[in-house]
Amino acid sequence: MTGGAVSISLISVLGLLFLIAWRGLSFFWPSPVYQFELESVAGTSKVIGEIYDREQVPTSRLIEAGIDLKGHTEETIERVLIKTGNREYVDLDFRWLLSSDIMKQTTPAGLGMFERSKNGNFYGYVESVVEQGQVITTNVNEKLEELVERAVALNDEALDLQNGDIGHINYELERMRLKERSLELKNELTPERIAEFKAERERLGQEYAELEKQLFALRAQANRDQVIVRDMRDELVTLPLYQVLDVTFPNDMGWFAKLGHYFVQLGKFVSDDPREANTEGGVFPAIFGTVFMVMLMAVIVTPFGVVAAIYLHEYAAKNAITKMIRIAVINLAGVPSIVYGVFGLGFFVYMLGGSIDQLFYPEALPGPTFGTPGVIWSALTLAILTLPVVIVSTEEGLSRIPSAVRHGSLALGATQAETLWRIIVPMASPAIMTGLILAVARAAGEVAPLMLVGVVKMAPTLPVDMNFPFIHVDRKFMHLGFHIYDVGFQSPNVEAARPLVYATAFLLVSVIIALNITAIGIRNHLREKFRALEH
Repeated sequence: MTGGAVSISLISVLGLLFLIAWRGLSFFWPSPVYQFELESVAGTSKVIGEIYDREQVPTSRLIEAGIDLKGHTEETIERVLIKTGNREYVDLDFRWLLSSDIMKQTTPAGLGMFERSKNGNFYGYVESVVEQGQVITTNVNEKLEELVERAVALNDEALDLQNGDIGHINYELERMRLKERSLELKNELTPERIAEFKAERERLGQEYAELEKQLFALRAQANRDQVIVRDMRDELVTLPLYQVLDVTFPNDMGWFAKLGHYFVQLGKFVSDDPREANTEGGVFPAIFGTVFMVMLMAVIVTPFGVVAAIYLHEYAAKNAITKMIRIAVINLAGVPSIVYGVFGLGFFVYMLGGSIDQLFYPEALPGPTFGTPGVIWSALTLAILTLPVVIVSTEEGLSRIPSAVRHGSLALGATQAETLWRIIVPMASPAIMTGLILAVARAAGEVAPLMLVGVVKMAPTLPVDMNFPFIHVDRKFMHLGFHIYDVGFQSPNVEAARPLVYATAFLLVSVIIALNITAIGIRNHLREKFRALEH
């Protein structure tokens, strides 16, 4: 019965993971773009878009709603969810079409899908391309692909310039302002220092002006060309190419072309920043924030957990106080995670962070530096949350080591500290890694406490950049778990966000599995390395 229960549980988990992976990863496969000829009470019309979903609806419910079903007598009728895009010119990005209204459904050749940086996708037929004011009507698709690549490259160059050199100058100006205010608070701001600050600001201002000219020039070059598209209303629409990220013709693509495009879209999802209220784009900041926070938490929790376990098992006396500490450690593992978040907000952020600001960053007040939620406080909060796991696992590893090993080491002249450092800790290292694996698995999936102590919907910068001191643990960050919650429950466009929820959930599971496999590999290596000590 136990074997059967384990097998059923394993099959259920694998089935759930397969469902999440299928729903999420299939979203990036290029779907056909359909053209529907509709005939309803309002007249004839044309709709262009992708099919997102199908469902059967009771006929009686639609009749009660006053919808004309044109003599449809069956109990149910099929309706199709269409992503129409073109959100500047249509009321809804998604719309339902009744099968009774569809007179004709085709996948015509030459129907393009434009992925844009704002306002979502655009569907239509490419009529011509405007390059430097000149209209081009021959070899339009090849020319369009060339100009889109040019515009994307210029936009990327402008973004790198804005986030790189220009961002560095802004960072230096802010540091200079804080340094000047610090000297002013200490009454050390002499006329000579004021003159130095002024000269440095003028130098940085000149560099900023030159870089700003380059930025405007890049944006002007990217905004040079346009494409003229005929949309579902049979009207010509001019799209500036600086807003176009990619253009594809799914109905004209073969299987290998779709496969290549699939991997390109998958790569963009992993490496790009989110856009359009997290309903489009990638999740790279969330991946980076999750891994960075978990690694920082592991660095904090491991030494504290190991030292606490060693003290309790090797040094502490067997008395009532030790027994109470063990009971407290075990009970801490059952405290709801949101309680840890409230504790982290009150103690770490407001008390500890506020004190650090008053002592070391008075020039930045009243604006907080560490007295506001950040990645360091998130890591500390999750370190406390997972500390009981590491302590219990390490103690179990220490208890499995025979006392004869300790006595033998002491009999050979080693001190208790040398015995611990050279014999006991290496033999218990697999158990320590087991505790760390469990801690990482729990911390990577926690969301509730992070909402109070550091995670945000959209972080403007990563916790790591090229500005000194390079690692900024005071910054807020994005997290895959919170990203799933935000996209799934706070999104203004639920239908567009649904596939991204599955994709992000599968990505979060993949990140946790990758972290665990890495830790398991290290544990197995340590187990083989110190196996001789067990004999």
